[in-house]
Amino acid sequence: MRRYVFVDRDDTLVRDTGYPHTREGYVLLPGVPAALRRLRDAGWRLAIVTNQSGIGRGYYGFDAFARFQAILYADLAAAGVTIDATFVCPHLPDAGCPCRKPEPGLLFRARDVLAAPLAECWMIGDSERDVGAARRAGCRGAVRVGRGAPRDGGDPHSFEARDVPAAVETILRYGAP
Repeated sequence: MRRYVFVDRDDTLVRDTGYPHTREGYVLLPGVPAALRRLRDAGWRLAIVTNQSGIGRGYYGFDAFARFQAILYADLAAAGVTIDATFVCPHLPDAGCPCRKPEPGLLFRARDVLAAPLAECWMIGDSERDVGAARRAGCRGAVRVGRGAPRDGGDPHSFEARDVPAAVETILRYGAP
């Protein structure tokens, strides 16, 4: 069993330019590669867990999603970062899908595929959906990045950070069980 940090994609790793799925819409956020490399160097594994309703809306297909992911993976690999897997929910928000965050289905799938002990894993994302999925899945903690969102005062394992580098600092400080 290996400890993972699960990371949302849009507005966490890459700028959300409105259903990003093309090279023209690809913008890697500042500091992300170096921050993720710090996690890897500290022994954490990485996986992406992302809602992609643009697929369900018909804006793009799985092929375009895969091409976009390949660009992201190549940029991260150039910085010495390996992503073990990507787990995607293509369904619309009102579809009632158990894998669409804030439901924990994607994290349960990641647990099963990666042999990840969720009670030792963390989630980084830009939305309360990400934090909620981590909480429902029983993850050790979650860090919400960007937008200055207020911290959920009722959860001692829920943090906020301005960006991924700051989120990584939090995980490195509080991450061990």
